[in-house]
Amino acid sequence: MAEEQQHKAAEESLMEKIADKIHGHDSSSSSDSDDDKKSGPSAASAMKAKICRLFGREEPVHKVLGGGKPADVLLWRNKKVSAGVLGTVTAIWVLFELLEYHLLTLLCHLLILSLSALFLWSNAATFIHKSPPHIPQVSIPEDLTVNIALSLRYEINRAFAVLREIASGRDLKKFLIVIAGLWLFSILGSCCNFLTLFYISFVLLHTVPVLYEKYEDKVDSFAEKASAELKKYYAVVNEKYLSKIPRGPLKDKKHQ
Repeated sequence: MAEEQQHKAAEESLMEKIADKIHGHDSSSSSDSDDDKKSGPSAASAMKAKICRLFGREEPVHKVLGGGKPADVLLWRNKKVSAGVLGTVTAIWVLFELLEYHLLTLLCHLLILSLSALFLWSNAATFIHKSPPHIPQVSIPEDLTVNIALSLRYEINRAFAVLREIASGRDLKKFLIVIAGLWLFSILGSCCNFLTLFYISFVLLHTVPVLYEKYEDKVDSFAEKASAELKKYYAVVNEKYLSKIPRGPLKDKKHQ
């Protein structure tokens, strides 16, 4: 009898150990699954942060475009305003390009209509016993003119500095990019006039940023792969051809 009781006690203790192991495994697996669920969003955000943004961008598209109302218009935050601006520019392009209306003619016709309407209204006010229309005095503020001139001067001087740096022969890569860009603009200029080119650029500004903001992860991932391939090709071309081209002096000669 004593042996049977000992045998039963041993079996019960063995079953308890097995049950404890099963429960411990279940709790550990559930905790692992909970940890996976918790770490899922963080891992996804980490993978998203690892994507190299286009042109080394670290800020959102809205802030890159300057923020404020201009960025809201370009990113279609207010669809009515953005559609109104795009429709107005489209109407101007149709008026001048398709209907071949001239700017000077349009300004003269607008001035004729506005001056005639105001003149007739001012003279007719005495007959209909109403006060003549108040014509506001328009003048350009001096501060606004000075600020525009200073901004324009700063941008022109910066462009001259960039052109001087490129012409000095220090950065061959930047030189080739500028030459390719100017060549592309020359081709576009031969295909269409300045107004059409301006209109195309305006339409691109109202479509490309909003599409990029919508699909920025896919575009940045594709751009990263394309950039890596271009760097490989550039390294081969640089090793075989570009490195053999004589460069300009690295430092400017000091004028005594």
